[in-house]
Parts: sequence; C-alpha cells; structure tokens
Amino acid sequence: MFRLVLLLVCVATLAGCDAISTVTDGFKQAKAVEADLEQSTGVKPAVGFNWHNGRLVSVTVQFPRPYEDRPLNELAGLVRDAVTKDFKQTPERIVLAFAVAK
Repeated sequence: MFRLVLLLVCVATLAGCDAISTVTDGFKQAKAVEADLEQSTGVKPAVGFNWHNGRLVSVTVQFPRPYEDRPLNELAGLVRDAVTKDFKQTPERIVLAFAVAK
C-alpha cells in the first residue's frame, strides 16, 4: 500500500513538471533529424541529445560508417541545418561522429 501511494505521488509530481514532455519531444525531434539526414545523404545516422534545465546542451549525430560522398564541411553544414531546424533550438555543441569498422 505504501508503494502504491509513493508511486502515485511520483507520477503526480512528474506530470506537473515539463520533464516528460521534454524527453518525448526530444525523441521526436531526434527522429526527425535522422529522417532529414537520411533523405539528404542516403545514410541513416543515430542522433542523441542532452538537455539541461530546458536548454539543449549538445546533439550527437553518428553515422554508421565514414561518409565520403561530400566534403566534411558540407556534411557538417547539412547536419547543423537539420539539427537547428528540427530541434527548434540551437545547441551549444553539435558532435559529428563516424563509426569505423574493425
């Protein structure tokens, strides 16, 4: 019974704050960035993000392999444009990464 009451208090507290909507909106925005970049590059990256006190601190865009179809500065511009458009907020830092096979 005590656990149920504690759980209800926690749910009520979280429902009152904006944390849940921030996380769900963040995941939707990350998926939108992935879709935009897949459409413009042909490769689907993984997009992660970090919020702190309602501020978008960083966004990480990781491609599954090195991307060689465009110069790096052009790819960085595409990533920057997609991130700022879909997150509707410019992060303090955008990390562009590539996974390298063994």
